Amino acid sequence: MSATIASLHSYPVKSCAGLTHRQANISPGGLDDDRHWVLVDRYGIFMTQRTVPRMALIRPRVENHTLFLGAPGMPDITVSRPAPVEAPPVRVRIFAADTLGADEGDDVAQWLSDFLEMPCRLLREHPKARRIASPEHVDAWIDKHADWAGAFPHAHRFGFADSFPFLVTSLSSLDELNRQIQERNAERPVVMKRFRPSIVVDGLEAYDEDHLIGMRVGPLTFAFTKACARCQIPNVDPETAVVGMEPTLTLARHRL
Repeated sequence: MSATIASLHSYPVKSCAGLTHRQANISPGGLDDDRHWVLVDRYGIFMTQRTVPRMALIRPRVENHTLFLGAPGMPDITVSRPAPVEAPPVRVRIFAADTLGADEGDDVAQWLSDFLEMPCRLLREHPKARRIASPEHVDAWIDKHADWAGAFPHAHRFGFADSFPFLVTSLSSLDELNRQIQERNAERPVVMKRFRPSIVVDGLEAYDEDHLIGMRVGPLTFAFTKACARCQIPNVDPETAVVGMEPTLTLARHRL
């Protein structure tokens, strides 16, 4: 079975708007600068569109490891302080896993707090962070598919993504989902960016990815260790931050 890569995407600040790339540097930890920053609330808890959908309107971009942020009605702001190794580490819990961040300072914290209308701070991944992607799922995949896995590494250090450094989606599966949505109601189709993929592939049949163990792109091997259990973030319109009922209603009917 063969397919082609249709697009590549990264999300410099967790749960903010993404970037689309014609090409990208890649490592076991994901695309360059992907989920390298995270917002935390006044209690130090990481923030996402699940509870703060307005985050979808924050537009990051990265040039030479310098972060630029824009948002409707706000002047752009630059965050250009690479976190030194000696920067005071701030402990961050991403679901069940702890990792380390470095605070990016008061100016950007105030900018974000003003736009989101709630106190928050911006943290960059700390140089001493050692968060490993769901080792129980990776180890189980390697054990089950040893012949195909070859020398696939057990440990993948990554940043502030939920569980894994990559998410792969299929254009055919999105087309089928939109057909089902329009069959149920007259809502307009949902766009792929709602699902926040890293790699979008073309050339598969709808939901073929359910049955694949991985993919190879040149010398690179990607393990399909776990299906993504969808939260409510795809219900957030990435252009307006308005929360609707789709695609969750249709996914619940056809994909559970």
